[in-house]
Amino acid sequence: MPDPQLVLAARVRDALAAVLGPSHADADPVIRPSQFADLQANAALALAKKVGRKPRELADEIVAHLDTGDVIAKVEVSGPGFINLTLSDTWIAEQTGRVLADERLAVPPVESPQKVIVEYSSPNVAKEMHVGHLRTTIVGDSIARILEFLGHHVVRDNHVGDWGTPFGMLIEHLLDLGEDAAARDDSSVSDLTAFYQAARQKFDGDPAFAERSRQRVVELQAGDPETLRLWQILVDVSKRYFNSVYARLGVTLSDDDIKGESFYNDMLGPTVQELEDKGIAALSDGALCAFPPGFTGRDGEPLPVIIRKRDGGYNYSTSDLATVRYRVDVEHADRMIYVVGAPQALHFQMVFAVARMAGWLNEEVRAEHAQIGNVLGTDGKILRTRAGGTVKLAELLDEAVERAGRAFDEVPHEEAFDEATRAEIVEAVGIGAVKYADLSVARDSEYVFDFDRMIAFKGNTGPYLQYAAARIRSIFRRGGVDPDTATGPVKIGHPAERALALRLLGFGAAVAQAGESAEPHKLAAYVFSVADAYTSFYENCPVLQAPDEETKASRLALCAATLRTLETGLHLLGVPTPERM
Repeated sequence: MPDPQLVLAARVRDALAAVLGPSHADADPVIRPSQFADLQANAALALAKKVGRKPRELADEIVAHLDTGDVIAKVEVSGPGFINLTLSDTWIAEQTGRVLADERLAVPPVESPQKVIVEYSSPNVAKEMHVGHLRTTIVGDSIARILEFLGHHVVRDNHVGDWGTPFGMLIEHLLDLGEDAAARDDSSVSDLTAFYQAARQKFDGDPAFAERSRQRVVELQAGDPETLRLWQILVDVSKRYFNSVYARLGVTLSDDDIKGESFYNDMLGPTVQELEDKGIAALSDGALCAFPPGFTGRDGEPLPVIIRKRDGGYNYSTSDLATVRYRVDVEHADRMIYVVGAPQALHFQMVFAVARMAGWLNEEVRAEHAQIGNVLGTDGKILRTRAGGTVKLAELLDEAVERAGRAFDEVPHEEAFDEATRAEIVEAVGIGAVKYADLSVARDSEYVFDFDRMIAFKGNTGPYLQYAAARIRSIFRRGGVDPDTATGPVKIGHPAERALALRLLGFGAAVAQAGESAEPHKLAAYVFSVADAYTSFYENCPVLQAPDEETKASRLALCAATLRTLETGLHLLGVPTPERM
């Protein structure tokens, strides 16, 4: 990987070993951005006190042993011991050529691939997805894409809510409507919100219906074949709806990725039994509980994880523990990422703690909660409709596309588009704007859902990045050149060329960092920085009107490398890139 930070880090480590001995060969060289060079190494400042040396003197000695080779053009020590490193233009150009020539942009697959289960989206059967599902769905999908690109074996897991007491009333309401209603797109069953609300209203207002519903739950949990058949009808209707939303969002989930709560139903009892057998679970006030160390309430008393209620029923903790156990024992996962709302943080901390007590999680198996912050309205409160209700995801996407169409029509275009092409572009812009606005902020932070800001064609937005890629394709079309044939070689002449090429070399590190921390916003920030560097290049370095053929070929190669980096980065984020805009 031609990442400058990694290359310089290796050389500074070698110098540290030469100066301080082999025991410091693995010391952190502390490579950071610099105001006075491309990068700086702060290792002398970090190590001076530990080795009993003055930082400046140590820095001078590191520089004396630094192998600059054909990589580093200039080295300077400044201040108390900062080592400023300026890369060679020739090296930058050669490495950019390597990026362009490699179908993976010179990012090798990881040496030790892991099996990673990414749990995300997880809507409820017989309920419409709302804005709260937006973030977990698109953030989780991006995490899965990134890890897959890095070479890991990724298992997508859509842990849908498809089991429990509400299904008694839903099945009875389905019977009242008639089974054939579920097959009609214009039926009340296809309007999941109305269907659920009608069932709930009958349950609350009709004692006879409520009693039938309770009995139906008993039959469902007992595995009654007819009840399971009716339950499957509701699941299938919901799957059709989920898939329509996923298709529109460009999300890579499929029916094969669904492992709902029902999948683990038969595992709950054995999971609880194992916890009892290991002495982890014990009765407390009639409920079976585990008490992981380190969790106490305000009164100082240990907090329990209830795994079987007083009435003998199970709960979310039981299901999540059974899920961990299955993923470790059967799926043999190395890493599990739960892309779930931040309010569930304590729940997952305690569930993971119990799983560690049981031996399911250990140093070899990693489970993490990728926390998702709330989506806020422009008033700074949880995003809701004007009437105070939950915002339906489908309606939000409709409005995004409508607004994108208006914004698209207001900006100048190099060519006219027929209605079908315009509609396709506007759909990609609207959906891309919503997705990028979410992915560009830290997943655990709240963010304000502001249509005007996210659909703007300027600034750190999806449309700006999409337009940057489309503009590059336009250059190739006007020049009659296939981007795949623009191979350079790359030559560095203008500062804007150098800045762009240097930025392109950071793609691999950005993807690796995003994958390791399960934070797509790190990749989003990098992609925006590439587009920003390209804008400066575009404004200062004529491509088709370059002063000579050698410069033109070099700049076309830089355009091609930028195009592939932008499109690959946006693909990993799940943001579509129209070829024309």
